[in-house]
Amino acid sequence: MTDLNALKYTEEHEWLSITDGVATIGITDFAAEKLGDVVFVELPEVGAELTAGTIVGEIESTKSVGELYAPLVGTVTEINDAAVDDPSLVNSAPFEGGWLIKIAIADGAADGLLDRDAYVALTEG
Repeated sequence: MTDLNALKYTEEHEWLSITDGVATIGITDFAAEKLGDVVFVELPEVGAELTAGTIVGEIESTKSVGELYAPLVGTVTEINDAAVDDPSLVNSAPFEGGWLIKIAIADGAADGLLDRDAYVALTEG
């Protein structure tokens, strides 16, 4: 089970787990719930260079279509093929099997991201 307090968060409802310069990124349970049943996930290609704040993918649900934003500058090192093949993982396991991409980031790139308390305050506001 993921320690939600150890993660970083964005105002676009993404979570990040950063280990040894690689950020694993997914959408939060709050975002997954708001989206409804996820039926399609489009992700960037491995090797893609991401610029923070740009749209890098799409998440489609039975209710709407949402964009996936790059939370940091970096290079895509891996995508979660399991989530592409079975988009319901985004709903059923947003912090585990439903992660979306991994990117290599520079030192300090995660400065300015939200901690769990700040993210919870954002979603309750």
